[in-house]
Amino acid sequence: MTRTLEAANLSELNSVAKKILVDLKGQNIFAIFGKMGAGKTTIIKEFCKELGVDEVVSSPTFALVNEYHTMDEHPVYHFDFYRIKKIDEVFDIGYEEYFYSSNMCFIEWPELIMELLPESYVYLTIKEKGSGTRVIEYSVVSGT
Repeated sequence: MTRTLEAANLSELNSVAKKILVDLKGQNIFAIFGKMGAGKTTIIKEFCKELGVDEVVSSPTFALVNEYHTMDEHPVYHFDFYRIKKIDEVFDIGYEEYFYSSNMCFIEWPELIMELLPESYVYLTIKEKGSGTRVIEYSVVSGT
C-alpha cells in the first residue's frame, strides 16, 4: 500500500521523515527517487537527524557512499549513484556489505542500480509541486 505525505516546504521534511521512520520501523533500505533538486538529500539529512546522527550529512556524489554514526555508534550509509557510469563501480565499493548489513541505507538515484537492490526495500518518491510543496509517496517493495 502506498502512503502519501505533503510538506509545504523543505523545513517540514523533518516531520515527514519522523512519520516515515515510525511507520516503517524495521525497514533499513530506502530507495529515494526524485528529480534533481526535489529534496532527496534534504530528506536523508532529516532521516539521519531522527536516527541520532550528529555529523554533517552531505551527498556523497563523488565518493558514492558516506558513512555516518548514530549517537549509539550504529552506522548509517548514504549512497548517491548519480555519477556512476557502469554498474561495476557499485560492485567495486562492495555494495553487498552495506545493503545486507542490517544497517540503515539511504540511496539517491536508485534507478541506476535497481537490479542490485535487496528483495525488500522502501520505494520513496519525492516530487516538487508549485510553491515549494513536496509530495512524498512511499511503500515497501517485497519480493517475498
